[in-house]
Amino acid sequence: QVQLVESGGGLVQAGGSLRLSCAASGRTFSYYNMAWFRQAPGKDREFVAAISRSGGNTYYADSVKARFTISRDNAKNTTYLQMNSLKPEDTAVYYCAADRSILVFRTVSEYDNWGQGTQVTVSS
Repeated sequence: QVQLVESGGGLVQAGGSLRLSCAASGRTFSYYNMAWFRQAPGKDREFVAAISRSGGNTYYADSVKARFTISRDNAKNTTYLQMNSLKPEDTAVYYCAADRSILVFRTVSEYDNWGQGTQVTVSS
């Protein structure tokens, strides 16, 4: 198991930016594909972005493509989500997740390591 702790959430106006961080501990970070999901009130948790072990491959939900960037620093055991041009509909609790599968997944059920989440609120 790997332990994950998110940080960097907050309140921002529409059009603004935030950078989320997810610090990992407990296992070798570079063994894990990493992902960000989000969950708005009354909605299911949804995929936002994922990155492969080496960082060479990234994947995005259509709703955030060209606005959000996922990255990782294996030396620091940390993955990041840079969020630009934020919209009110981006408001949600953002969760970091880790998975050791060979493939990089976009579904909640494939990830068995989760952080506690960080709130992102975008005001109009």
